[in-house]
Amino acid sequence: MVVGGQAPAKTPAESPEDFTPPGQVEAAEEQNSATSTTSVLYKKQAEKKRSFKTWFKTRTKKQWLVMGAAAVLVLAGASVGAYYGLKNPPAPPKVATVKKAVVPPAPVPTTVPSNLTGLPVDPSVNERAVTGVMIENSQDARPQSALDQAGVVFEAIAEGGITRFLTLFQDNEPAYIGPVRSVRPYYIQWALGFDAPIAHVGGSPEALGDMKQWNAKNLDQFAGGSYFSRISSRYAPHNVYTSMDRLHQYESAQGYGKSTYTSILRKGDAPLTTPTASSIDFNISGSIYNPHYDYDKSSNTYKRSEGGAPHMAVDQNGGQVQLSPRVVVALVMPQSNNGTYTVYQTIGSGSAYVFQDGGQTQVTWKKDTQNGNFSFTDASGQPFKLNAGQTWFSVVGDSSRVTYK
Repeated sequence: MVVGGQAPAKTPAESPEDFTPPGQVEAAEEQNSATSTTSVLYKKQAEKKRSFKTWFKTRTKKQWLVMGAAAVLVLAGASVGAYYGLKNPPAPPKVATVKKAVVPPAPVPTTVPSNLTGLPVDPSVNERAVTGVMIENSQDARPQSALDQAGVVFEAIAEGGITRFLTLFQDNEPAYIGPVRSVRPYYIQWALGFDAPIAHVGGSPEALGDMKQWNAKNLDQFAGGSYFSRISSRYAPHNVYTSMDRLHQYESAQGYGKSTYTSILRKGDAPLTTPTASSIDFNISGSIYNPHYDYDKSSNTYKRSEGGAPHMAVDQNGGQVQLSPRVVVALVMPQSNNGTYTVYQTIGSGSAYVFQDGGQTQVTWKKDTQNGNFSFTDASGQPFKLNAGQTWFSVVGDSSRVTYK
């Protein structure tokens, strides 16, 4: 039915072949866009080529020369850099090193033990001779000089019950020694053990003969009077004095040098907490000559007395000091008389009583030969050491003459 009287014109029907799906439409659009972009790129590249050719063609000769020179300089710089880079390659990076702690060498000792006393001394001291001096002990000779400075002292009877000392010096070199008296055979034997020259004023006929026979080092005042002097404050024969300096000159004149011998074994102090031998007596002769010792714990020494009074040493200026050895030894030796003179059996072995560190030890002494030195062994036969320091050896005829408490 037609309303309004006229029918609308007919639109031709769309055939199925004319329909395009949405996906194909999008793909076609993308292809057209890509084609368009490529065209633009090609166009720009062509323009750049034309621009470079135009720039290249429009350069002047001067510009080309400048650019050529610049290129040469760049190439030369690069070549030089490459050459020196190969010739002097850069230093490798530094590697941190850890320094090890440097341990300083042990200090060289400036002292050595004295061959005579065991005390610390300059090494040159052991290059000296051990020098023996015969010192008198009669009442007219007291107080003596330099007894306190001797390293080792031997005490024995000379004759008539009067004791005499063989003093041995090496560590100290006193300038005032005396009074010097005559020698006996056993003192020579003890000195031989230390290879020590002996200063003396004559001697018994037997001793003077033995001195030659045993080839002992002889410093006799009778043959070398200039090395001794007589003081005016004492009367003869108690007034012969000398010094270590003069005795060294005497030794040099005689051709005597360094003493070579086996030292007595030494050790350091080891005082007892509670002393067991503080009062010591040796009955060598009579009351005038018998020594007495009192142990002094504070100094670990033994204060010596004689004839009921402290035994003193006096220096050239009159200063006095009590004798205080660090070690006291009683050597028990067979004793006899040969007319006026005393005789001791010094070669062999026997008992000895050692007082040191506030105690007492009974040991065995041994002297095998004329030139051999003393050695000591304990009850088990092991070597026995004496304290370092001044040592007094007192000779007694038997063990009953040694008492202590």
